[in-house]
Order: sequence, then structure tokens, then C-alpha cells
Amino acid sequence: MKLKKVIITILGILLLIVALGVIFLPQILKGLGYHPDYEKVPYHFKDKKALIITTSHDVLGETGKATGVYPSEMTIPYYEFLDAGLDVDIASIKGGEIPLDPIGLNYYMKSHADKRYLKDEVALDKTKNSLSVADVDFLDYDIIFMAGGWGASYDLGSSEILGQKITDANTEGILLGSVCHGSLGFLMAKDTTGLPLVQGKKMTGVTDKQVKELNISITPMHPETELKKHGAIFQANTGIRDFLQTLTVVDGNIVTGQNQNSSGEAAQTLLARLNERSRE
Repeated sequence: MKLKKVIITILGILLLIVALGVIFLPQILKGLGYHPDYEKVPYHFKDKKALIITTSHDVLGETGKATGVYPSEMTIPYYEFLDAGLDVDIASIKGGEIPLDPIGLNYYMKSHADKRYLKDEVALDKTKNSLSVADVDFLDYDIIFMAGGWGASYDLGSSEILGQKITDANTEGILLGSVCHGSLGFLMAKDTTGLPLVQGKKMTGVTDKQVKELNISITPMHPETELKKHGAIFQANTGIRDFLQTLTVVDGNIVTGQNQNSSGEAAQTLLARLNERSRE
């Protein structure tokens, strides 16, 4: 009888621990480094515009699993730009409804911006009816930002029209940014001499180590591998889990963020650069 009570007590304690772990999982992940705090500077721009570009791809290889843009890599920059007074448009490779990676919207993975987005009818409409990259004049914008997510590995790095438009935007000195797999959007672009735009540039993106850690090697393009292959000077922070690392790299008019953790910092860096230009 006493043994039975002891077992019941132990099971009760274990269940309580599990329940508390589930409840406080978002806080635990943040404590480990997921969606870290970053310095936010208030800006009040007028007559400035930003364009956020995402994938249109929604399936992870032949697994049948849903994928797309990692939500926070789109939502955090979106609200950073919007709150700074910029008009913000959202485009995707094909246009139309943008696929969101469902993992990023799990209760324990959502960012503050994801929660805001899910209640924002204007933003929801922009992602349900996104502009097509082919139909957008990139020269109308002050900032162009390419979000990542596993879906981006299927179409950003192979889109000739995206590459040409990034080429044109770079020629005009427009501020260009990316985070995670979004850096693949630079691969098809050329510099003013006709060489690969990324050649000799200090850049970052999701690491090969993180791809392996998350067991998503099935994707066709990995930023670290591709950027190095095209001559970029790849930089990244690494640790026990690269998913929890963060880094933002600046080279001229190009700002790149390592992974989802760098979304806010990369966006803020672009705003700081825009502010410097506004004062010139």
C-alpha cells in the first residue's frame, strides 16, 4: 500500500514537471537564445518604402511536409519597417498566397511579431495576395529584404527574374538585406562589373551545421555552401546548436542575418543605414 502511494506521488510529480515544462517552454527557449532581444531604435521616416520578398514553395521535397517562409523572418522585419514609418509591400516568387512554415507558428515558437501578424488583417491580406516578384519595380524601394525558411532553398536561389532585379537594385545602391535562406536570393545577381554580386562580399546565412542539426539536408540549396561556392566570404557564429546563434553582417549596401534569431537585428541595421543616408 505504501509502495503504491509512493509510485502515485512520483508519477504526480513527474506529470507536474512535464506540465510546467510545456507551459513555460517559450520562456525556456528564449532563455536558451531563441528569438533573443535586440536593440531597437525608434525611427520616423517619411516617404520611404520597403519590400519584403519570400518563397512561394510549400512542400519539403518528397516528404509531403508543409514548408514555406519561416514566419518570424518575414513578420519581424515587416513590423520593424512599418513601425519606422515605411510603406511595406510583400512579394513572393510567384505571387499570391505565401506559404508559412507551420513549425514557426507553434505556440512555443511564435515571436512577438508572429502574434501581432495573426491579428493584423492588413498584413494577413498582404500575404494572402502577395505581389509577384516579376510585377514589382524594385527601384521604387529604399530597402529590399529577402526572408528565409526552408521553402526559400527551392526558389530564391534559382529565380532569374529575382537575380536580375537584385542586380538592378544593387546598381542603384538600394539597401539590400536577407536573413537565413533569404541570402540565396543574391546568388543570381551580378555586380556592376558583371561578376557574381556575392563574390568577395562578407555575408552570412544559415550554416551547414544548422541544416544538419535540424535534419533538413533534403533541401536543394544550403546558404553556407552556395555562398562560399559563389565566392562570398562567409561568416557565422556557431555553438552547441547553431539554431540558437545570431549574427548580422554588413558589407556596403548589403546586410545579411545568420538565421531566424537575426531577423530583428538585420532589419534594424538596414534602418540605421537608411537613417544615415537620409542625413547625407
